[in-house]
Amino acid sequence: MEKEIHLPVSEEEVRKLKVTEIVYVSGIIHTMRDMGHRRAVEMVNRGEKLPFNLKDGAIWHCGPIARKVDDTWEVVAAGPTSSSRFTELGAELVRKQHVRLTIGKGTMGKSMVDALKEAGGVYLVATGGCAALYAKQVVKVENV
Repeated sequence: MEKEIHLPVSEEEVRKLKVTEIVYVSGIIHTMRDMGHRRAVEMVNRGEKLPFNLKDGAIWHCGPIARKVDDTWEVVAAGPTSSSRFTELGAELVRKQHVRLTIGKGTMGKSMVDALKEAGGVYLVATGGCAALYAKQVVKVENV
């Protein structure tokens, strides 16, 4: 079965998802890797407001390759990166920022699984080897 989710997404809608469903996500998706997670958690822990809204949104574990064209960014490749190393920091963001979707490659640890269960979130696995295809789906790059 296939589902379409447009961000922001409610906890109720996420909890309706079933294992093995193919999920298409549209809306603003935040790409984050190691430093992005670390900086976001540090800001939140200091009581600072993030420069973007993660509530009911999505974090994609991705290190896109982009080139600057005039005043805009064009994504050339956007493949998922291994999510296991984001387990602890990702769990903090899910709990404190109410992130609903985490998208990545591979598995995540128990603390992230527990955080997603508690917060009404879900981990979506992106297929590796599709970086060029994913890049074509990016409409606009903001807030680099």
